[in-house]
Parts: sequence; structure tokens; C-alpha cells
Amino acid sequence: MIRRAKDINEHTPWQEMTLGGEIFEAATSKLVNTGAWRTNTPVLDQEKCRNCLLCVPYCPDSSLPVQEGKLVGIDYMHCKGCGICAEVCPFGALSVKEGGEP
Repeated sequence: MIRRAKDINEHTPWQEMTLGGEIFEAATSKLVNTGAWRTNTPVLDQEKCRNCLLCVPYCPDSSLPVQEGKLVGIDYMHCKGCGICAEVCPFGALSVKEGGEP
């Protein structure tokens, strides 16, 4: 019997633990709020945004959701506040403010 990570504790025999580096369920990272680690927060100015979407492939956390070819905001649940999006935006539509709260 292989146990899920949430069911493993200090009393679990090693034979019942999942192997390191093995993925047994898809898309579980969507459920983890990694945005709580953020110390800086990107801010989107929709009026300046030209929807060129140059920022999207640079985001290491896929935190820039696109719908119908337009940037629709920032996924703060997963954004770490690295500021790469603001650095690559040619229109200044993305900026970074100090602090972790949106």
C-alpha cells in the first residue's frame, strides 16, 4: 500500500512511503497556496496593458492567467513576487510594490 503525502507521519514505515520524485496525482500544486511566501507583490495596470502577453512565458509560476487572448489578472495564490513580469513588460503595465499583500 502506497500512502499519500498527507497520510505520512513519523510512524510510517519506509516501505509504505511514495518514492521521491514520483508523481502519483496530476495538478496537485494548484491546491497549494505558495503565494503566501511572497515578499513583493506585482500589480497590473489594465489601462496600460496592451495584451502583448510577453510577460506570460516569463512567469516561473504560471501566475498570469490568460483568457480569450487577454491577460486577466494575477494569480496571487501562486505568485512568489519575483518581479520578472514587471521587468519584461514593455508598456509598464506591471509594477512591483513592496509587501506580500495584493
